[in-house]
Amino acid sequence: MPSLPEVSGLLDTYRDPAILLDRGYRIVAANQAYDAFYGGGAPVLNRRCYEVSHGYQVPCDQAGEDCPLKGSLESGGAQRLLHVHHTPAGREHVDVETRPVRDETGEIVLFLELLRPVRSATPEGTKSALVGSSPAFNHMIELVHRVAPTEAAVLLEGESGTGKELVAKALHEESQRAEGPFVPVECSGLTESLFESELFGHEKGAFTGAHYRKMGLVEAARGGTLFLDEVGDIPLPLQVKLLRLLETGTFRAVGSVEVRQTDFRLVCATHQDLSAMVADGRFREDLYYRLATFPIRLPALRERGSDLPVLARRLLERSAQGQGKALGETTLERLSRYPFPGNIRELRNVLERAAILADDGDIRPEHLMGLEREQGRELATGPLPAEILPLDEVTDRYLLWAEARAEAMDRGELARRLGVSERTLYRRLRQARGQGD
Repeated sequence: MPSLPEVSGLLDTYRDPAILLDRGYRIVAANQAYDAFYGGGAPVLNRRCYEVSHGYQVPCDQAGEDCPLKGSLESGGAQRLLHVHHTPAGREHVDVETRPVRDETGEIVLFLELLRPVRSATPEGTKSALVGSSPAFNHMIELVHRVAPTEAAVLLEGESGTGKELVAKALHEESQRAEGPFVPVECSGLTESLFESELFGHEKGAFTGAHYRKMGLVEAARGGTLFLDEVGDIPLPLQVKLLRLLETGTFRAVGSVEVRQTDFRLVCATHQDLSAMVADGRFREDLYYRLATFPIRLPALRERGSDLPVLARRLLERSAQGQGKALGETTLERLSRYPFPGNIRELRNVLERAAILADDGDIRPEHLMGLEREQGRELATGPLPAEILPLDEVTDRYLLWAEARAEAMDRGELARRLGVSERTLYRRLRQARGQGD
């Protein structure tokens, strides 16, 4: 096995932060990128990784988070997780990967930890269009960050207003095609003939009113990403042509006999249940499996309770009416009790109306027009299911919901509020996540 100085010298070949850890979580070597990202001028060597990245006094797994180093030690292989790290610049989403380093006998003696900052999202709401740090949001971002560098087709699923186009743009910007075009196609409301012309283009004289040749969006997306929004609304006859396009990479413009080639990465989105549409015969099964290579579910706003304050403030800052306006804790508390069936889109509209009404700059609860139904719907913001479920499953859901709602609360306080010991809470949360004892 190479000496520690030799192995340490290899770390600077990585552009992203990288460190070597011993089995006790101690940093024994770090590259310049790690020093710049985490150090802030302070030394990092001989400190524990969890102290530097989280400010914890115990390893991540003892603080209620999954720990990639522990996972590598237990499995003997690489582990990869998304964490929210504390850096001199603020909280950051980071893709953390650990790889065991073995000696001549095969025993694990060190761990190489690679840390890739996620640029497409931010917990603080200052650098990206995607804002949040709740468990549901982080899980979505982890999937986005994993699949973005690949060429796999991605299907974004979720309710209307959850930000599917923003996620599609993040996939594009983190992909190998980021320098190419991002071409969105709204599939709703288009007739079959108009949709075909939009997607594939048409030749001059192909139909009445076609006075010139028009390039289709498929051709315009060459070298980039084609985003089909509300893909469930594509007419059945066109689904055959879309499938042929995806299988062969070729198409024909309306009125043309020439077969043309294109090259794009496909991202689709829908608020509908495509698998149910397949069962009903309203969507082709072969096309569904071609589009759903890598499905990502976008969480509803009511599943992201701890994200609401930073998200609301960020939306207000982006609004022309919201400049110089402030949200107080009472206002945020009232917003948190509303289920927001329209998700982020509805939150943005509520805030814009409130900003117009707030003459003195402070947005108060009485300015939140449209929330009059709130008192009768408070239970909708909680973890209660709409159907009858086994009691253990309901308990698991409640614990995960309570953890998300109390993200700023320390584990001991949450355990006290729930009336259990901290050890019991930690064990039950692991069970609820399907991680066992």
